[in-house]
Amino acid sequence: MQLLDGKKLSKKIELEITKEVKELKDTCGCTPGLAVVLVGQDPASAAYVNMKKKACDRVGFYSITHDMPETISQEAIEKTIEMMNDNPNVDGILIQLPLPSQIDTTKILELVAPEKDVDGFHPYNVGRLTTGLDGFVPCTPLGVMKLLKEYDIDVKGKNCVVVGASNIVGKPMAALLLNADATVEICHIFTDDLKKHTLAADIVLVGVGVINLIKEDMLKDDVIIIDIGINRAENGKLVGDVDFANVSQKCSYITPVPGGVGPMTIAMLLKNTLKAAKINAKERQL
Repeated sequence: MQLLDGKKLSKKIELEITKEVKELKDTCGCTPGLAVVLVGQDPASAAYVNMKKKACDRVGFYSITHDMPETISQEAIEKTIEMMNDNPNVDGILIQLPLPSQIDTTKILELVAPEKDVDGFHPYNVGRLTTGLDGFVPCTPLGVMKLLKEYDIDVKGKNCVVVGASNIVGKPMAALLLNADATVEICHIFTDDLKKHTLAADIVLVGVGVINLIKEDMLKDDVIIIDIGINRAENGKLVGDVDFANVSQKCSYITPVPGGVGPMTIAMLLKNTLKAAKINAKERQL
């Protein structure tokens, strides 16, 4: 069994981005800028935003966080997004989810300019991903693909089972795998007999937020496991959706939690923001 070390790879990617940021500053005086909208005081969301800010600082990005109260109105958020859309110093806009119940999340995500949608949630970018065209891809699935590539794991022709059908992870993960010529199944809460599907899989990718959902008896020998889940166990430790202790004895590769997919998500956010900055810099020179 070999660990797929996302922490190590993310550091390598950050070094590459830092070098590219310096080159961008030297050639055109441009500094990549990321703006984040954080609504409310959810501890997990605040922690994620803080990690993203620190990552921006490490690679030399400009970043700003718009902290908004839980009671914020739809109109107030929309005005902030429109302001960021018009700001030439902001290359990427990130809406930290989930948003409060009074906010129409779909409308908010659609309001972000597609060329600044570094989370890849705008329908324009979703459509480009689905049809295999270049655009911004959601950071977590993109990070998974980078991790597989780093360890020379070719998904072409492999039976891949994606457990979870969210717009943020499951669906874009399946699209990326399909674009890479994998055979893809998506399982979800209404799937009958999950074990029947996972037993036939060469690669299982799971991200649903259920501790120990994937157990040893649900997998064949030498399977590759990508655990995208993140949960807080009763003892306070962070764990994934896979019974790591037992499954790790059976698989060929597995991502640890923490230290697997999580760091790659932030690395891909940086990568997407740099991509947006390069496009903006090129347009300014025209």
